[in-house]
Amino acid sequence: MTSSTTTSAATHAAQSNYYRPSRVMRTLRFGLTTAQRVWPALGVRAAYRLFGTPLPPKWLYRGQSPGTDWRREEWAFENASIGIYHLATQDSGAESAPIVLLVHGWGGHAGQMLALAKVLADEGLRPVLLELPAHGRSAGIMSNSPQFARAISYVVARLVADGHVLRAAVAHSMGANALGLAAAQGLRAERLVLLAPPASAREFTRYFAHTFGLSEATRLAMQRLFEAREGLLMAQLEPPAVGPRIVQPTLIVHDRDDRVNRFADAEAYRDAIKGARLVATEGLGHRRILKEEDVLRQVARFVAQP
Repeated sequence: MTSSTTTSAATHAAQSNYYRPSRVMRTLRFGLTTAQRVWPALGVRAAYRLFGTPLPPKWLYRGQSPGTDWRREEWAFENASIGIYHLATQDSGAESAPIVLLVHGWGGHAGQMLALAKVLADEGLRPVLLELPAHGRSAGIMSNSPQFARAISYVVARLVADGHVLRAAVAHSMGANALGLAAAQGLRAERLVLLAPPASAREFTRYFAHTFGLSEATRLAMQRLFEAREGLLMAQLEPPAVGPRIVQPTLIVHDRDDRVNRFADAEAYRDAIKGARLVATEGLGHRRILKEEDVLRQVARFVAQP
């Protein structure tokens, strides 16, 4: 890596604890560094696969589904599937209630959005949980932000085609990054809420490379492989690219002590989306933000506005 790239990656690594040190991580690092040295092309492919594999692995969350209060539908999607959860008590009485689509983040699952779903249901809205490819009980091994965006757009299109009104879409972490991309491409949602969004996939590749001991040549080749397979550049996922094309009223909530995505990432979205409002919290970190009562109330108030 160049000195500036190394500094950038080291700064991100110092602020992020997504890839926490463990025996598994040390083993993966050894395998990737060995592959890039002995067979560079294999090293790139292996890095690409690991970069696109959600961690923690989804089987850890199979016992944490939303529960019997929720009716699950499984829809085929691309080479995988997605899970759609409807609150069973609303099946007959709230068919006409405006829908709020709730989307988890990378390595997460639908159950992480339950606290917000309950608050929204109490407001007379109809929460719908989306479980993305390769996460939770959905089929698939690999995924990424562009696929997340396509899944969000597909689900919204089907809901609208069935006559539902989508009051808002709310997404956490990389799900929020994907929601931004989907909104920039014309998502039919009245409002958006981005919870702890990451701003730069390119920056994350640098952190990834720093964590696993990859050279800049390997990192760049992995990025190019990602871009070629998805048909877009990583720069097209970033706030300056998507923000000016987002027309919906947008609320952003981010904790100043987030150790996965930097608070500056939220500021980048605020600055790029016209009229966006940023709510800063403290002491909640990356995931507790999804359960904090005050955050849930603020999101519910924003979403409930006509």
